[in-house]
Amino acid sequence: MRVIPPRLLLAGAGAGAGAGAVLLAGCSGGPVPDVAPTPTGTAGPWDQRPVVRLSFDVADDLSSVSGRERIAFTPDERVCELVFRNWPNKPTTAEPGSGLVVTEVRVDGEVVDARDEEAGAPAAAPAGTLLRVPLAQCVDAGTTLTADLRFDLQLGVDVDERIGRSSRGDAAWFATAFPLLAWERGVGWDETPAVAVAGETAVSEEFRLESLQVTAPSEHVVQATGSLEDRTAGAGDPDRTTTEFSAPSVRDVAVHVGDYEVREFDVEGVRVHFAGVEGRVEAPLDDWEEVIGESLEDLVDLLGPFPYDDLWITVVESDSSGIEFPGAVQVADVDPQRRRPLITHELAHMWFYSLVGNDQGRDPWLDEAFATFAQRVADGDDVSLDDLPRRTLTDVGRPLSWFTRYRSPATTFYERVYTAGGTALVEARDRVGAEEFDAALQRYLRENAHTIATPEDVAEAFAELPEVLEVLVEVGALPEADDPRAAP
Repeated sequence: MRVIPPRLLLAGAGAGAGAGAVLLAGCSGGPVPDVAPTPTGTAGPWDQRPVVRLSFDVADDLSSVSGRERIAFTPDERVCELVFRNWPNKPTTAEPGSGLVVTEVRVDGEVVDARDEEAGAPAAAPAGTLLRVPLAQCVDAGTTLTADLRFDLQLGVDVDERIGRSSRGDAAWFATAFPLLAWERGVGWDETPAVAVAGETAVSEEFRLESLQVTAPSEHVVQATGSLEDRTAGAGDPDRTTTEFSAPSVRDVAVHVGDYEVREFDVEGVRVHFAGVEGRVEAPLDDWEEVIGESLEDLVDLLGPFPYDDLWITVVESDSSGIEFPGAVQVADVDPQRRRPLITHELAHMWFYSLVGNDQGRDPWLDEAFATFAQRVADGDDVSLDDLPRRTLTDVGRPLSWFTRYRSPATTFYERVYTAGGTALVEARDRVGAEEFDAALQRYLRENAHTIATPEDVAEAFAELPEVLEVLVEVGALPEADDPRAAP
């Protein structure tokens, strides 16, 4: 356990002339504006969801970022501390050279000695993945607390993950790259240690992103979560520009900064912003536009309206596949025609993980298996459980930590949660018929929108289709009645 001195400010962050110029002010726990209209019967965002303001100041050489966060949090249970997760310090991002260090914490204006805990961070990490912030006194449910945090990000070179920078010096990317409040309604704080498996581990309630400000060298384009609000020259430095975004309800934030060529187009009422480093996106931009458009249209037909007004897609050359965030995707520099399943899978996460959240460490199948299912149906892939090795048809519902027992944890995780889980859902749809399955699936999405779903929510949504539940039990996604994992 490491203790952060109250007024420690790390030297050498190198965030350029504009560092610290963007102030976070005016954040409160007061009324929030309505979100866009949703289909009848769709659950709305939590009225008491946190309100977040974020500021990122990117170094001139794109190697590091200085950050500020203000969050107004109104718990639904009595709390005596705040807990944040610093996910850049998990093994798959910290070991290649990325990381996050919180340098100051204030609660309601008072400096606090926050306790940094390892929680699965490797030796290479600059800090732990868990930050415990004690309160001067416990507060009851319904009491709004305001926390201000300063932090520094280090971006590793050519990292095949959500945080890194190009060795060419012309692009940087950072997502889930701020102290993420670890509260789950009705459950409490998530303190699950990070594990050394290539997969997401975060759980986050949605929050109102009141402002996301990114200050970077003016020659670079900024893509980020939410809707673009403004671009202004940096205070006192015309060589730096601040780009501002906002969003009514998201559970994570992604930022991409670089010498991007941007193609914008509309699909199903969604404004798509596609970007890649100028001159180095291998496939023609027309091919990307065609595949993205087709995938989105097919997913909307299957799952219902797209959850966001804007979709930001950025090519990251060192990425070997793709990573999803609410309203944003980073993807490898691939041929979109040949790798359409990758594109469709990542876009399916806009419904599974983004709209309907889940604890990605505890129940990874709720986003990965469903996203794989949606991709296969949308793309017309013909698959069957009979095509898979029998050894893979187990453990679909296990937590991410379960797979560390295998020699190749990432491979085993993929073949059981993604492949077997997605195939099981396709099989279940075939058994009961597409019309009935799709109606139940869309009901699940409507009723669990803006929440953190659980396997019990899946069981409830498909309760009138017992054959679906039988398939999910067969592959270990749902427990047998006498399984200790089963709800009482």
